[in-house]
Amino acid sequence: MGKTALIVIDMLNDFLDPGGSLYMGAQAREIIPFVARQIAEFRARGRLVIFVCDAHAPDDPEFEAFPVHAVKGSWGAGIIPELTPGPGDYRVDKTRHSAFDDTDLDDLLQEEQVEEIHLVGVVTSICILSTVRDLFHRKLPGLVYRQGVADTDPEAHAAALKEMEQVLGVKAV
Repeated sequence: MGKTALIVIDMLNDFLDPGGSLYMGAQAREIIPFVARQIAEFRARGRLVIFVCDAHAPDDPEFEAFPVHAVKGSWGAGIIPELTPGPGDYRVDKTRHSAFDDTDLDDLLQEEQVEEIHLVGVVTSICILSTVRDLFHRKLPGLVYRQGVADTDPEAHAAALKEMEQVLGVKAV
């Protein structure tokens, strides 16, 4: 029987700590308690929790479009202290927007027999949306928690949620 996994995307110091290089602001910090509750609920039910985290090389080409952030091994690439991974949790490092692009996430999901993905994290219009597009192409059902995602651009946030629901078939609850 297939499992449901919670994917927690980019809940990192560089995005959610005021000292981070791409700090997203107070509205992003507001999702932390909800994300923490979802993680606790998934763990309590024996479900998988997978932290997917930016982990860039110091010379990553992405830094032509964005300031240097989440350099592998740096403080900025660390998961925020409020969401410390537990013993049964997984961490998947990524260097692109989608959690699937050039990572071992596909293998992990197959190994664990995951058949549904729930998503929380940042940034709604970039990494969350890119990951949902890849869920669609893999024919994996998904669910995005509106209280558990954030973006610096309210219009992009709303448009991404609308695309996820209307075009990519993901439930946004």
